[in-house]
Amino acid sequence: MQRDLVERAGKGDHDAFAALVAGRIGRLDGAARLILRDPDQAKDAVQEALLSAWRALPTLRDPDLFDAWIHRLLVRACVDESRRLRRHRVDVPLAELEVPGADEAAALADRDELARGFRRLSTEQRSLIVLHHYLALPLPEVADAMGIPLGTAKSRLHRALSALRASLEADARTMREPVGGRPA
Repeated sequence: MQRDLVERAGKGDHDAFAALVAGRIGRLDGAARLILRDPDQAKDAVQEALLSAWRALPTLRDPDLFDAWIHRLLVRACVDESRRLRRHRVDVPLAELEVPGADEAAALADRDELARGFRRLSTEQRSLIVLHHYLALPLPEVADAMGIPLGTAKSRLHRALSALRASLEADARTMREPVGGRPA
């Protein structure tokens, strides 16, 4: 079924392309949000990836590799979007309006801590983690999506997870230190 849709879309069938990407947009958007950490940037990156896919679909040699190919286009679009906005970005923190309950507060604190650590990673590191752990792609597909050899994907994913772990541990140490940074 998918192969037929890819082949028809590659020949210019708009309906086949729409059917092909309809079930993937949510996952692509979720992956882009995790990589870029910004919903608006993520939407732009997904749109750019889909536009690139439509334009380049006739050149796709193996229709069975469509999923890995679209993920590769998404990662490239995320990297391009990150570079483009790095030059012009101004972050303004917004105050929280609602006060969560105790259990919600703990979950929110954990999620915030993880988000801070994730934000410190490079776009490539976030891409590897998102493709493997969020999209649950096996490492060979991650390597293909990133356009790198399997061994390189393994080592870079290991380094990305180590960097995330180190960031979380550094935050935890900072939280435990007394005011002034010296023991009492």
